[in-house]
Amino acid sequence: MNTTILELLASRICHDLISPVGAIHNGIEFMEEMGEAGNCKEALSLIMHSAGQASARLQMFRLVYGLGGRDSHIKPEDAHKAFGNMIAADGRVTQEWDPHAELGFGEALPEGYAKILAGTLMLAAECLPKGGVVMVSGDSQSAATRVIARGTNAAPREYAEEALIHLLPVSDVDPRLVHPYVMGLLCKEYGFSLVIEQNASDQVDLLLSRS
Repeated sequence: MNTTILELLASRICHDLISPVGAIHNGIEFMEEMGEAGNCKEALSLIMHSAGQASARLQMFRLVYGLGGRDSHIKPEDAHKAFGNMIAADGRVTQEWDPHAELGFGEALPEGYAKILAGTLMLAAECLPKGGVVMVSGDSQSAATRVIARGTNAAPREYAEEALIHLLPVSDVDPRLVHPYVMGLLCKEYGFSLVIEQNASDQVDLLLSRS
């Protein structure tokens, strides 16, 4: 992997974590200023909310980017839970799908399936600038999983498709595009194909299949 991509990925992760971690720090400082006699309920609420945000994002990053995501014990329900925790923070994006349903690959899921699915869910959420819903269904005949992002002005980020299939030069990849670029690398490593389809003005389909 190009070192620039590693640096951009680190920047993306740090960017997504710095806000909740900073809020935890601010909450602790506020409690210190209030002292023992102060009412710290507001600060504690802020700390708990921000700690939950940071934890949820770390769990998702570990599943998608970490080596543990390839563990055969990781199932679609783990991706469902991790993604649900991550999007719960602001409530703009929801998910409506059954992780126990047949998702197109049968019972014997290929290595890394849940990892790639989780990364695809993240990519779908990025297609919803004004919020919306993410749905997942399976097509057993074509052995494919369809992830649907539906919401107002749903669309992939500019150049996300080019980043996914590595038609975008590394020099043009930025932290906003590093996730689709890395997803392209992961799909190649685990033998998957991921295609982005703009089916309507309010819907983007991401088709995950074996390459």
